[in-house]
Amino acid sequence: MTRGGRAQGDEGSERTCIVTRAKLPPDELMRFVLSPYGEVVPDLKRKLPGRGVWVQATATAVAEAIRRKAFARGFKEAATAPTDLTERVDALLEKDALQSLSMANKAGLVTAGAFKVEAEIASQAPAALIHARDGSPDGARKLAAALKRRGETTVETPRIELFSSAQLDLALGRANVIHAALRKGAASGAFLARCRRLALYRAGGMAEGAVDDDAQPDETQD
Repeated sequence: MTRGGRAQGDEGSERTCIVTRAKLPPDELMRFVLSPYGEVVPDLKRKLPGRGVWVQATATAVAEAIRRKAFARGFKEAATAPTDLTERVDALLEKDALQSLSMANKAGLVTAGAFKVEAEIASQAPAALIHARDGSPDGARKLAAALKRRGETTVETPRIELFSSAQLDLALGRANVIHAALRKGAASGAFLARCRRLALYRAGGMAEGAVDDDAQPDETQD
């Protein structure tokens, strides 16, 4: 295992959440490090230097870590967790997903506009449909019907409804984006993985095995 970066052999290993004590794969957890000033900093890419502790990758677990002062126990030293840490993590995950969508767009894998998306569905099954969360539901229903005519279902075709129209505009470099289709490709897969992580962070609970506030951590650092 290395200091000052991501641990060697991260894939296939497990880490212990400092809140629930559950042992989970790194992809189901979030790594945190301390800044030089002792502030807790999220490390989404698991590359920041220093010792890290792990928390289940949900807003509920991060909030519990703050409430229980679990970061100080995990680091075994003074650690200041910002009161808005859960919101900071959400914003970072959201930004990461939108940057990934921009990359998919640059790779030519995104079609925007309800009519263009409907034509896209008629020609090939999309990897996913993207709907602005502040858009009218009528357009989404029409595109779901287009999928049904093709023999696809909304279960087989993920629907992303995590972002506002303004956020989609910025990510795709065009105005008034309400609906978009994602073609299959490596960049699309990366975007969808980030969307899953963001959705789970916002909606997920905590794994079984939560401990009392005074429980002492062990083997939670890297």
